[in-house]
Amino acid sequence: MSLPEFVRPITVSPGYHWFGYYDKLQFDPTNRYVLAMKVDFEHRSPTQNDWIDIGLIDLESSDKWTTLGRTNAWCWQQGCMLQWRPGSESQIIWNDRQNDQFVSHLLDVNTGQKRTLPQAIYTLSSDGKTAVGTDFRRVNDMRPGYGYAGIPDPYQDQLAPVDSGIHCLNLDTGYHRQIISVADVAQIPYPNGDISSAKHYFNHLLFSPDGSRFIFLHRWRFGEGGFHTRMLTAAVDGTDIRIVDDSGRTSHFIWRDEEHILAWSWHASYQDKFYLFGDGNGQVEVCGPQVMVENGHCSYLPNRDWVLNDTYPAGKSYQELYLYHCPTNQKISLADFPALSSYSGEWRCDLHPRFSPDGRWVTVDSAHQDGRQIYLVDLAEVELG
Repeated sequence: MSLPEFVRPITVSPGYHWFGYYDKLQFDPTNRYVLAMKVDFEHRSPTQNDWIDIGLIDLESSDKWTTLGRTNAWCWQQGCMLQWRPGSESQIIWNDRQNDQFVSHLLDVNTGQKRTLPQAIYTLSSDGKTAVGTDFRRVNDMRPGYGYAGIPDPYQDQLAPVDSGIHCLNLDTGYHRQIISVADVAQIPYPNGDISSAKHYFNHLLFSPDGSRFIFLHRWRFGEGGFHTRMLTAAVDGTDIRIVDDSGRTSHFIWRDEEHILAWSWHASYQDKFYLFGDGNGQVEVCGPQVMVENGHCSYLPNRDWVLNDTYPAGKSYQELYLYHCPTNQKISLADFPALSSYSGEWRCDLHPRFSPDGRWVTVDSAHQDGRQIYLVDLAEVELG
């Protein structure tokens, strides 16, 4: 299975390279520089002593790699939350561990000036001034592969701790405080049953395009059973919490605009599909039920007419990268990346497609050749109809 000519690798061995999740700014504002992480092993869980490099790829200089820093607070699926700071042409941020505390570093890639903030981050507001984050100690306890090793969850014996939750961080001053506790959200009634005896945590946070609200997933499980998930939103200060999807089966999501969220979930109308949810007003509309038929990591390209998406192998020998045109219900397959069975579970390699600010370029992570590496897709070479 060969890839189209408009797809090429931008990292190579030695070392394995990836970026991780699909909802972070990997490209700088000029579309020239691409952030990435580099590790020297695969196929096992990271330990507290495993370090990775933080680097920059110059697309206009033969994909030259420049190492910018390192961290030992990372996971296979979401890395260290590495991303460009919105509104800045030269600042990046990533998470790290220092003195038994998860922190974040702000680095100016031009001047080398670096500042350490007292909390780890998850998502940044569109003005680059505010971050919200979750308790990575608890995430690691509840679902390895998404949290960080090195600091045990001090509340691992508590089902819904008061002092674990979502914090808000001012990126300029470093001021931070917890704004939502696991205990408070666990008490919100769930229409499909009593969840008081389950163990709860938060994951997957994302600011709205205007930075006024953010999504978070409330997850819980009974004993060693499977996870249940509901999607909520809140104002930046943690108030005005709204339940967006109470099905218990929310998966990947993205804001379409300030009032609508696209998410893979379950609804009585079409069962497991992508749905467009109103932000807490009860509105639900199926999206591409005959076209986007598999769960994937979805994003809207800048004009919001196109959804960039991928698939899991799910019994197939490949992962598909594709575009979905909302106005015409048209799907355009971009590439099928071979999926190796050795990349599964915690250290699987999802495509996690990301796009450049101008919408021309897409990057994905794939391990089909030379181990985990990053590939660049040129949408200008694609016939979009």
